[in-house]
Amino acid sequence: MDYKTIIVMPAYNAERTVERIYKDIPKGCFAECILVDDFSRDKTCEVAEKLGITVIKHDRNKGYGGNQKTCYRAAMERGADFVIMLHPDYQYDARVIPAAVDIMRHGICDVLLGNRIRTRREALDGGMPLPKYLANRGLTFIENIVMGQNAGELHSGFRAYTRKVLETIPFERNSDDFVFDSQFLMQTVHFGFKLGDIPVPVRYFDEMSSINYKRASEYAILTMWYLFRYVTHRVGVWKHPIFNPGGEDLQRSWARLQGARA
Repeated sequence: MDYKTIIVMPAYNAERTVERIYKDIPKGCFAECILVDDFSRDKTCEVAEKLGITVIKHDRNKGYGGNQKTCYRAAMERGADFVIMLHPDYQYDARVIPAAVDIMRHGICDVLLGNRIRTRREALDGGMPLPKYLANRGLTFIENIVMGQNAGELHSGFRAYTRKVLETIPFERNSDDFVFDSQFLMQTVHFGFKLGDIPVPVRYFDEMSSINYKRASEYAILTMWYLFRYVTHRVGVWKHPIFNPGGEDLQRSWARLQGARA
């Protein structure tokens, strides 16, 4: 193939699920799989290394957003044309990765999200807690209205990006916490990229990772706050640096790092 796809997994205590998700990834559809371990307390790294996954270890817990920043830097440094961000908790069906890459390769979308909520019954029968379902639907509805989108779900742990997206969006300015995801999607729309989604079956079980209701509430509040900042930036009332251009600086930083390694 004449393009390079790299899968990145932001991991924290994923020892019991990483092998299952990795074995579901269709072979031949990616050049490298990178797991960034955010100072796990279990054997996530050992399991991943035995599977042949490239492992990058944080020497301290940097948070979910901080983990993703390392993921994307690593993928870009290795020359990725397409980057798939996949949670290693086995919640998302990795078999759709080739379809996601094809959609981006044909220029149909620049960013693709895995949509777990095709129908209410399917999501709830799959084990999604009712409060989480309602919060997801409510937040997604508001975000779609404000940003002029029509996505089925905007809070997914399956995300696919073209290289151009990661070169352009100044994601290093984003939060190191969970709201990183919401900020990134707002930036995607702000910088004019085409956003879409692809259906993935929902899977909920005891071993999968999930934030508690307190953290989920904080995430929802911060998402609404940054949605407000998105609007005030767009109308020119109150600018925010995460919506200012700056990806070129990141690209130059990656180029300097590659030169230093050479």
